[in-house]
Amino acid sequence: MNTQVLLRENDSSGVAVLRLNRPEVLNALNLELRRALAQMFTELDRDASIKAIVLAGSAKAFCAGADLNEYVDAQPMEIVARQMGSLWSAISTCSKPVVVALRGFALGGGLELAMHGDIIVCSDLAKLGQPEVQIGLMPGGGATQRLTRAVGKFKAMKWLLTGALFSAKEALDMGLVSEVVADEEVDARALKLAHQLAGGPQQAIRSIKQAVLQSMSVPLEQGLEFERKSFQLLFATQDKTEGIRARLEKRDPKFE
Repeated sequence: MNTQVLLRENDSSGVAVLRLNRPEVLNALNLELRRALAQMFTELDRDASIKAIVLAGSAKAFCAGADLNEYVDAQPMEIVARQMGSLWSAISTCSKPVVVALRGFALGGGLELAMHGDIIVCSDLAKLGQPEVQIGLMPGGGATQRLTRAVGKFKAMKWLLTGALFSAKEALDMGLVSEVVADEEVDARALKLAHQLAGGPQQAIRSIKQAVLQSMSVPLEQGLEFERKSFQLLFATQDKTEGIRARLEKRDPKFE
């Protein structure tokens, strides 16, 4: 289902494309768009026909951040009442792999939205940053945690404390994006990756995603134990048998 601010397309191979649709404000996140994203991710997570998700914006901007018109006069209890944590968690807890097609600007909440994905395909012309400090605020959608985990304390501190923008190359060099491609190739590359994931062994892919996310919030030994148990459980799947037989027989696997 499409909304005015968020467009959805499905294809026959199990890939859903979500496209932010507020081009007049560079896809800035207002409450309507945030709620539409949360609802759509919840629906896609429950839809057994969907195997992978592509999250995209427009050529000018993936997302320029929060819509400041909804923040300028807001008071603390108004912000609390918006329950932003639940809106973000609908995306972060999605079990399906999410490929982000990032073109143009990805700033503030827009970069935080991208960091909720699993693979980020970034345009060579993109500009990224967490400029909240420049308006007297700080990130509120996870950047102090996710950016730090992705690039390390000292890189994260530089970008968070100064609010400066950085390039796609800088993002790739510090491990914030998965790959950088020519601007006009971003959407096609993201779709190709999503189709590859949709055609893969679904239980293994979801187990990998869950284990990696687990690693971000638990001690090493607990994460290793989670990985071991997930690995062991995959031996009950038909995909495991098919995958190994196909490798031994030197043919392409046909996963369920």
